[in-house]
Amino acid sequence: HLAYDKAGEEHYNLISALHKSMRGSDADAAIYWLARMLKGGEEPLYIARRLVRFASEDVGLADPLALNQAVSCYQACHFIGMPECNVILAQCVAYLALAPKSIAVYRAIGAAEKVVRESVGQNEGVPLHLRNAPTKLMKEIGYGKGYIYTPDNPSSTQSYLPPSLQGFKFLHWPDRNPSESDG
Repeated sequence: HLAYDKAGEEHYNLISALHKSMRGSDADAAIYWLARMLKGGEEPLYIARRLVRFASEDVGLADPLALNQAVSCYQACHFIGMPECNVILAQCVAYLALAPKSIAVYRAIGAAEKVVRESVGQNEGVPLHLRNAPTKLMKEIGYGKGYIYTPDNPSSTQSYLPPSLQGFKFLHWPDRNPSESDG
């Protein structure tokens, strides 16, 4: 019988080993740690939820389909259950381990949350040109005025941030080209 405490330290050690093996692109190790967790009695949906987070946090824009894979894995595990969902989990673990990695979005949301937490731009209202103007009064006071519809004006340099954050970059992506990984 495997030593595994679903609520204790070994639970966290094994999910950490799985996560770090996928991050290190070692599909064999990741599948091994997955098998240890499953044979120890870990709840498959817990593992599937962690895979969804990993797909977004560690793979991110380097392979946007990874999130679809992980969500589909969660849904399939929910639908099928154990013991059959072990192969579904293993397929997703292998996919995520072998996928290119990018933490650009993870860093971007962290940077944006820090700016909000530190109140930079937090008390500024939404710029008028970005505001919705469903009523005549809102239009009269300037809501939506000056907004440039970018599908018709793709070269527009319109700003979408509050004035105090003009030019601030949260997402650092190589040339903003999702085919390149930022590591």
